[in-house]
Amino acid sequence: MSIQNRYEFVYFFDVTNGNPNGDPDAGNLPRLDPESSKGLVTDVCLKRKIRNYIELANPNQPGYEIYVKDKGVLNLQNKRAYEALGIESEAKKLPKDEAKAHDITAWMCKNFFDIRSFGAVMTTEVNSGQVRGPVQLAFAQSIDPIIPLEISITRMAVTNEKDLEKERTMGRKYIVPYALYRVHGFISAHLAAKTGFGDDDLKQLWDALKLMFEHDRSATRGEMAARKLIVFKHDSMLGSESAHKLFDTVKVERIHGTNGTPAAAFSNYKISVDSASLNGINVEELL
Repeated sequence: MSIQNRYEFVYFFDVTNGNPNGDPDAGNLPRLDPESSKGLVTDVCLKRKIRNYIELANPNQPGYEIYVKDKGVLNLQNKRAYEALGIESEAKKLPKDEAKAHDITAWMCKNFFDIRSFGAVMTTEVNSGQVRGPVQLAFAQSIDPIIPLEISITRMAVTNEKDLEKERTMGRKYIVPYALYRVHGFISAHLAAKTGFGDDDLKQLWDALKLMFEHDRSATRGEMAARKLIVFKHDSMLGSESAHKLFDTVKVERIHGTNGTPAAAFSNYKISVDSASLNGINVEELL
């Protein structure tokens, strides 16, 4: 059974001496808004981490496969629905029979968590339809402006024999000394009814947001951590308040180093929720 309530959430995570989301068009420089100099992390980046956690936490678990994954071949993924249902595929087209077309898309939703959650455009050579997912994320933005640092690094080994006499090779990496990021999320109960996104899926999503950075360590990312997850649960499928009003109740204040010095740790911030004026909303802090 799909979820019966609409949700919004506010999620905070931070980075220390790392690059949370490099921009390939800018030499892998941490993404930032040129107008405000605040750091950005794309929704695609966050969804990738959620997918990776779900795959790690549910090995060989029916219904929790990942559609968009490392070295995945989408045409082959789509073909599995046709083979499972015994339907002949036609290049780039869904079956003309609407019931069969619906069954193919429904099979994909049932078996792949990320399709059931985020949706997918499966109109490749083997066409399995298009799904609009109930779970959507905005871009994450840092609370304060960031100043990325370019760090020179050295490597003792060389790539080619002709360079054997060289002492070392040089490289560089970019880091953000410290930044706290905020992202808004949305979960539609009406779209969940179409994909089959249920309460178990919702729990898996919350677990992923709380733990995904613990299994995504690398030298590039430095220290990243989930810091706060504030969930707004409406008392109905349609909802009781507009999303922007809910997000406005979550305030972030600097409580240390407010004299122009940059934040250096999560303890430099205070996060509060003023939910007194909200009607038909249950507010829960899951982290």
